[in-house]
Amino acid sequence: MPKRTRAGALLTIAAAGVALGTALAAPANAATTTPGFLAARDLPPHPSSSWTADKVAVGVPEDTEWDTCLRALPGHEWAWHRDFRTDLDTTARQITVVLPDVRSATYLMSALDRDITSCPERIEGADPETEATVKDYGKVSVEEGAHVYGLHTETSWGATDVRLLAAGRDGRTVTVVNWGQMGGFEGAPVKAFKKTTVTAVNKLH
Repeated sequence: MPKRTRAGALLTIAAAGVALGTALAAPANAATTTPGFLAARDLPPHPSSSWTADKVAVGVPEDTEWDTCLRALPGHEWAWHRDFRTDLDTTARQITVVLPDVRSATYLMSALDRDITSCPERIEGADPETEATVKDYGKVSVEEGAHVYGLHTETSWGATDVRLLAAGRDGRTVTVVNWGQMGGFEGAPVKAFKKTTVTAVNKLH
């Protein structure tokens, strides 16, 4: 049964320009290599526009600090991200974090699951003009596992947005894929997004 409550509007996930000039390198003193990332062709096909991919950049994007669905991501030292966009209203982002060990990565996965499923409840009081529905689209079989969710928000003045979110793990590496556009669940390419999730986890190493 979908969970209905209040939530904030869809997170704006287009790059703010800060990361565009960042060199593709590991953070200082990071004893790890950059994980593999999705390419534009790996995203769910858009019916009328092709995807464009920015370069992979170091760090968790600053605007993730305000994303109440992904509270567990900011603050990690070994992190990278990549933004994607179409010519219309559809955007996507992949954020990947390398943890010190498998136990830490497992904990982060659990924290992300809690973040996503409880996201609407935390922001209920912050935006009483917006109602949200969270859907659990289930687990995806790849490496140590992945999970796909959906979030639809609708404001009192009629604006609607939909997000698809996936968190997956390969060893001590965790990746999160976020897809979003205006509209409702009926326009969300869940099946194609699950394939994207599999590709994202398989490309990590």
